[in-house]
Amino acid sequence: MTPSEQIDQLIAGLEDWRGELLSQIRECFLAADTGISEAWKWKGSPTWEKSGILAVANAHKEKVKVTFSHGASLNDPDKLFNAGLNGNHWRAIDLACGDTVNKTALVALIQRAIAFNEKK
Repeated sequence: MTPSEQIDQLIAGLEDWRGELLSQIRECFLAADTGISEAWKWKGSPTWEKSGILAVANAHKEKVKVTFSHGASLNDPDKLFNAGLNGNHWRAIDLACGDTVNKTALVALIQRAIAFNEKK
């Protein structure tokens, strides 16, 4: 099974708000740049890569978490990052039931992550 198929299966198995949020997050990554590839890492985590890891997502009981591997180095004018704010590298976006994905802002953040990866 390909990583994309594994992510499809994960989303389909989340028959609540978490599946919908994860699907929207995935759409943003795939829309941000045609060169982004999907990976399945750490025994079950959707991961998006271009010139290195961009971010990993996890569906928890009460949230969907998207963690950017170099989030601390990214400009976040839309204040999407709301978790892991004290770390030296990682920054995360935690979304709970009822939250919405700011797709325009997320795509822009993903594009900044790509630019960061390409410069390092």
